[in-house]
Amino acid sequence: MCLFASLLLHKQDKGFEDAKAVIESLKNKGVSAIGAAGFCWAKVVVELAHINAGVLLHPSFVTVDDIKEVKAPLAVLGAEFDHLSPPALVKQFEEILAQFDGFVKIFPGVAHGWTVRYKAEDEAEVKAAEEAHNDALEWFAKHVK
Repeated sequence: MCLFASLLLHKQDKGFEDAKAVIESLKNKGVSAIGAAGFCWAKVVVELAHINAGVLLHPSFVTVDDIKEVKAPLAVLGAEFDHLSPPALVKQFEEILAQFDGFVKIFPGVAHGWTVRYKAEDEAEVKAAEEAHNDALEWFAKHVK
């Protein structure tokens, strides 16, 4: 599917509403520890209230103002080559998150989407994706209890 068609079919506001419904359902079932990870369209995670922690992996459409509104511990895993969240923007996120429980890491040599669209034959890309996945899991293990 081309990117344009994908963007038309998968809108962020629908993702946010779907995620809210899932979180509400989990809470109604007695689940009290909830984390959320956002790949690419990570803005959904920063808009969610009542989660224990969030991880943004190569986020897009997330602004400094969005990060200022985050209420849960947040990790941001960015790419060195990312036109949607360039390292300069991710560094601004880091300055804000330094004021409370936040973690920011920029992965060298990778581009936007590297955690899910890496080339399996590229050892460096695989290693960076695995490292990001481990960082996300460690963040959740620390904050979602």
